[in-house]
Amino acid sequence: MDDPTTPSPYDLLFEGLWLIPIRHYLYALILIWTVFFYNFVEFHFLGDAVLQYFRGRVNLIYNPDSPIYHGVVSRCRTLHGRYVATPWLASPHLQTCFLNFHGLPPVFTYTRKLFRASDGGTIALDWLTNSHVADEDPHNQKEISKEDTTPIAVVIPGLTSDSSSAYLKHLAYNTAKSGWNVVISNHRGLGGISVTSDCFYNAGWTEDVRVVLDHLQHEFPMAPLFAIGTSIGANILVKYLGEEGEKTPLRGGVAICSPWDLLIILSLPNKIGDRFISRKFKQRLYDRALTIGLQGYAQLHEPQYTRLANWEGIKKSRSIRDFDNHATCHVGKFETVDTFYRKSSSTQYVGNVAVPLLCISALDDPLCTKEAIPWEECRANKNIVLVTTNHGGHLAFFEGLTASSLWWVRATNEFLGALSCSRYMHTQKIQESGSSGSRKQEEPSINQGPYLNIGEDGLVAAVNLEENTTRSKDATQVLKQRGPKVKDKRSFNVLCRQTKRSIWLLGYIGMVTGFPLVGMLMNYLFRKKQRPITASKS
Repeated sequence: MDDPTTPSPYDLLFEGLWLIPIRHYLYALILIWTVFFYNFVEFHFLGDAVLQYFRGRVNLIYNPDSPIYHGVVSRCRTLHGRYVATPWLASPHLQTCFLNFHGLPPVFTYTRKLFRASDGGTIALDWLTNSHVADEDPHNQKEISKEDTTPIAVVIPGLTSDSSSAYLKHLAYNTAKSGWNVVISNHRGLGGISVTSDCFYNAGWTEDVRVVLDHLQHEFPMAPLFAIGTSIGANILVKYLGEEGEKTPLRGGVAICSPWDLLIILSLPNKIGDRFISRKFKQRLYDRALTIGLQGYAQLHEPQYTRLANWEGIKKSRSIRDFDNHATCHVGKFETVDTFYRKSSSTQYVGNVAVPLLCISALDDPLCTKEAIPWEECRANKNIVLVTTNHGGHLAFFEGLTASSLWWVRATNEFLGALSCSRYMHTQKIQESGSSGSRKQEEPSINQGPYLNIGEDGLVAAVNLEENTTRSKDATQVLKQRGPKVKDKRSFNVLCRQTKRSIWLLGYIGMVTGFPLVGMLMNYLFRKKQRPITASKS
């Protein structure tokens, strides 16, 4: 029998626990909470510190025969380097949240122009020109002339984003600073503009991109057009490029953090896979946050949604899928939500992309997860180079101790700069009606010759004149037009210091092309000298 006077082991245990100071319990609680929080927000600070060389590598997926990789991407140092996140933002969730709540955007003012579509819809085009950034005068932005040859970057925003978003300000400012003109094509009903028709934008709506690009090509025929799509805007851009093929006026494009396959991104958790199920709670938080944003967008245009969609269902929506079921499917005339997602996903259009396209995605993107990336489709298309990083979040990619810059913006500008100076830019194929038949792309023309355009920061870009310039202009007139378009006449030495290897390349070209001319000159002089001698002998 147990001795009643003998203390119970549990009593001894509790007495021992009471002897431990309370502050030690607090230390243990803080440690447990730190470990939980570190794993919950997916911190990777320690991994970056120890395995930075391996984890920071930028992965490139491309076709082995891709001329875009060998001719353009291979010259981009940023894409062949490493991406290391800002230490205090070493988490995809912290990066994504910080970008949306603050993002440290540069301060400037857009110039707005309204474009009216044929169906009566209004699209706000917000411009930031190179001259505006170079002059650093927020109240004096020069108008772009019809003869301006400065490349134009057309930006397609993400879901419920407009030109005031922090990441778009980073992109616009740095791209304009690189010597480009930037225009952000806000979605219908965003940017403070009312919906003036019965048409709303959605994840697969490409008609607005099509008409805006046609409008810009008509307004600025001398300026090469490029496009940058972000998030849902990237899905719209890739879908548009697949639909247009060779007919697009774009010379190249960049897709940042595209969702690719909306069925995977927005379907129910049990349809996604193990990884999505394990992150179910965090995915619900993001889904709920985006739904609130869509409901706010719907409230701005309540009269139209009340008439065209299920307004009560919109107000009660708890997910993007619910909102699309009660709003998008009604306005867009889709049978089911899955039908809308299937038709709007850009994955099925990847194979038809006919222009140089750079795609950038983070493997830890909490919104556009890596399961949706069409790896093999991108590898099969010679015009596409897919870039992935282990970290970066959604549209964030903060770098540096102060988080003052975004890595993907720097990579985008470097790629577009290299592409605009190369011979791999896409040329639009147009068929003319009449007896002339199809236009021959190989037809020599003075308007197809590239020439140098030197920006304020010394960036040298080769600019091609558009084919729709009047061909009856002679060479003298074209050369006269080119003269004043060079914005900054830098000295040869400064230009060579900025391009580093340019002086050696120019010297090599001079030797190769100069030797025949020198030989012809010496032969001419020698023959001229010999003529008197021959005449005297006779």
